[in-house]
Amino acid sequence: MATRNCAGKTSGTFSFMFGIGKKDIKKEEVQEEVVKATKKSSPVPAVDTSNDVEPKTKRDTIMNRLLAETQTPPSEGDIIEGVVIAIDKKGVFVDLPPFGTGIIYGREYLIARDVIKKISIGDTISAKIVDPSNKDGYVELSLKEARQALIWSEAETAIASKAIFELPVKEANKGGLIIDWQGIQGFLPASQLKSEHYPRVSDGDKDAILTELRKLVGTKLAVSVITALPKEGKLIFSEKTSGDKEKTESAAKYNVGDVLEGKVTGTVDFGIFVKIEDGLEGLVHISEIDWALVDDPKTRFNVGDKVNVKIIDIKEGKISLSIKALKPNPWQEAGQKYKKDMEVKGVIIKFNRHGALASIEEGVAGLVHVSEFGSEEKLRSSLELGKTYDFKITLFDAGNQKMTLSYAGAKK
Repeated sequence: MATRNCAGKTSGTFSFMFGIGKKDIKKEEVQEEVVKATKKSSPVPAVDTSNDVEPKTKRDTIMNRLLAETQTPPSEGDIIEGVVIAIDKKGVFVDLPPFGTGIIYGREYLIARDVIKKISIGDTISAKIVDPSNKDGYVELSLKEARQALIWSEAETAIASKAIFELPVKEANKGGLIIDWQGIQGFLPASQLKSEHYPRVSDGDKDAILTELRKLVGTKLAVSVITALPKEGKLIFSEKTSGDKEKTESAAKYNVGDVLEGKVTGTVDFGIFVKIEDGLEGLVHISEIDWALVDDPKTRFNVGDKVNVKIIDIKEGKISLSIKALKPNPWQEAGQKYKKDMEVKGVIIKFNRHGALASIEEGVAGLVHVSEFGSEEKLRSSLELGKTYDFKITLFDAGNQKMTLSYAGAKK
């Protein structure tokens, strides 16, 4: 984004245009008023030019023209700086040497009137160019657009510096929270909330999630900017990256491999939250609950349940826990029993986009690929959930807990 600094002395040839969006007043009609304003703010001592080879006014005119020719004129969208030389009830006039006079009027004046109330003659302001040269010869300016452009620039700086802001929650919807930052609305997705603020509801009910999120409206959250897309008007926040120092210090007391007793504080589709100590929770991901398939953590745990967990990762104050790590790994024993090409019996426990999962014993399951049947419809017509079928092992890797099976029965 181009930025120009045109702050300087007034040239004494500035013009005003009054009225909103119409050429009602000619420049000549206000020329005298501009000169008066200029003289009041910057008195100039008389100079004897009787002996000058060339009149001073003529030299100034030539000088200004040369300056304008040698400097690249501003373009639409540039952010430019200039000194306010006059303020009227319907317009603000800004000195932009050597490019002329800028004007904030009409719709732009109405939009920025609250800001304009705080401006005085002589102030240097930043504005965005709407039209480099309108029909009346002024450089049309926008205060609001300049302010927004600067705010988006600040947002990019905030991302780089990982700055933290204490901001109030304005609204809530089923996806997250609406936060206002310097007049721009930003969005804090529910997935970017800290565990203590995450809506822990049964069955992922969207209405229940909204009810929980609404409880945060009016409260202040420590958040950081993670995405700023000015062209799309998108400003995304995260509470997770706010660098909770106390939580990081608490987590530093523990080590990977520690076995602890905790209390379940919440159950969600992707796992359970377990309180380790006051103000510190860890997550047991659904894949770390049991060696056997877990479809819904809420069917296994209730809030308040005491559980033994093992720390498997600590990163930036976030603790990952495992319950299954405290149980014998069934794949180790299975590695002594099963080999490729063996025929086994398996129970269908789940369908996914790749095929069907068949368990040959507790915690040991393999994939029956859909390609064997030609289509998902044919696979489901041949195999049913909860039923036992004959299979042949086509791959068995106990170390990586991976097995594939081939259906040995008749395909429908």
